[in-house]
Amino acid sequence: MIYLKAIVFIGTNKSGSSREATRAAEKLGYFTVLFTNNEKQLQQRRAYPDIHKMILIDTLNIERMKEEIDKLGKTGLEIKSIVSFVDPFVHVASMLCDEFCHNYASSTAIEMMEDKEKTRNFLKDQPYSPKFSLLKPQEPIAKNLTFPLIVKSPKSTGSKDVLLATDAEQLNHHLKALRSKNPYESIMIEEYLDGPQYLVEAVVYQQQPHVIGIIEQEITQGKRFIITGYGVLVKAPQDIQSGIEEVLHSIVKAFDIENGALHLELRLTQNGWKLIEINPRISGGAMNNMLQAALGFSLVEETLKLLLGEQPNLEPRHKKFVYTKYVIVESKGILEKVIGKARATRSTGVVEVYVKPRKGTLLMPPLSMGHRYAYVIAEGSTLREARNHATNAAKEIKFILRV
Repeated sequence: MIYLKAIVFIGTNKSGSSREATRAAEKLGYFTVLFTNNEKQLQQRRAYPDIHKMILIDTLNIERMKEEIDKLGKTGLEIKSIVSFVDPFVHVASMLCDEFCHNYASSTAIEMMEDKEKTRNFLKDQPYSPKFSLLKPQEPIAKNLTFPLIVKSPKSTGSKDVLLATDAEQLNHHLKALRSKNPYESIMIEEYLDGPQYLVEAVVYQQQPHVIGIIEQEITQGKRFIITGYGVLVKAPQDIQSGIEEVLHSIVKAFDIENGALHLELRLTQNGWKLIEINPRISGGAMNNMLQAALGFSLVEETLKLLLGEQPNLEPRHKKFVYTKYVIVESKGILEKVIGKARATRSTGVVEVYVKPRKGTLLMPPLSMGHRYAYVIAEGSTLREARNHATNAAKEIKFILRV
């Protein structure tokens, strides 16, 4: 029997970093297998030519996935790695990789990074850890709290369960909402941190951390904190670069990370750098394409090499100022049509325009990052120019809604 070298992916989105990863695996010559719990992906099978085999399965059922991996091995596939670029399957994929392949990453570190409560407790004595407390189910709120505060579910991903409380009444309201969703889980209350926010994409190879990209975030605060703009700092000011590297080195050492990709969200406050959160994967959405436009290489492709035991090439092929602007809507309605995509694409400096929803989709003002409906990636001779190009092009895109 001739064995085909294969990579099993657990979950993917239709676009964004997780999808770029399946494309990169095909480009590297691997047979790609996708485990998905999303029936729609099988119905739209032709939209996924880079995925050679798609299996509908409950991605929370570890035993069922083990059975399928066994079957794949008997059909002439040599499984070289089992990976995920999607919350919350990074740890599940790593555990399966421990059992069926040589795992170059650490499942223990990934599990801890996926759990905000474990991460906060583990790093609580570090200078970059914000003040926080955990409220057990049914536990009353302390009386002497200083507002504003951030209230979040430690198990949530993204921004949908991260809420700002400016007074006791609002705090009670948020607690009630979060507890009705998950009555048996603790809720985390953190100090509100003021200052510019940065996203840091990083790779660890043989215990050596590498900062790949430092990205300034533009936050739009409606009912939730939604990031609507990303600016890649191809040359960050020295104090920012060294401060971030110090935090990253400390985290890599604390978690004992051998190999892997991760991203940090950090705020620069009056009291120095503070860690908002860690995730054991590249950011989703436009991140991979944005970094490719800025640095000339695909971070998901280099991450795959790393997870296959090869040395990644993390040297920038070029350095360009790049900005990504996301488009959101201000009212709720059914999408009738999208206008302006061609004009946006022809605008100065534009690298890529992506529009997500199809006609007939219900659109709404953002309650999570998933409610960002289009993006424009643009470059410029300065970050300000790249931002202007992206913002101007994004203004061309209009969603015509039926209310």
